[in-house]
Amino acid sequence: MTASTHSLDLAQLAATAADSKSAIDLVALDVSGPLPLTDVFLLASGRNERNVVAIAEEISDRLGEAGSKVIRREGFSEGRWILLDFGDLVVHVFHEEDRMYYSLERLWKDCPVVPLSVAAADA
Repeated sequence: MTASTHSLDLAQLAATAADSKSAIDLVALDVSGPLPLTDVFLLASGRNERNVVAIAEEISDRLGEAGSKVIRREGFSEGRWILLDFGDLVVHVFHEEDRMYYSLERLWKDCPVVPLSVAAADA
């Protein structure tokens, strides 16, 4: 099974939103094979708690404007690992240290990486 076009479009929109708030290390994984409830995980990191919250808020706002509502959101009070569930897309916004500790890329290493197109951070 592969991620739907809708899921891939949402992931790209979320990645663009994250990039606009200086997210780093953006990675999208097609988890549609092992997970029947979602298609794509988008992983992003922020340099500090305020940045993590700003990235998550921007993603939530942009996807909301595009008609996708957040089904579930967790972690805003701590700003270390924020989860945004949009159904077909689940976004994980981490503090850099927590991203390395939990290493979701390692846990889902068998899932294909989804190519993303975002503007260069220094452009």
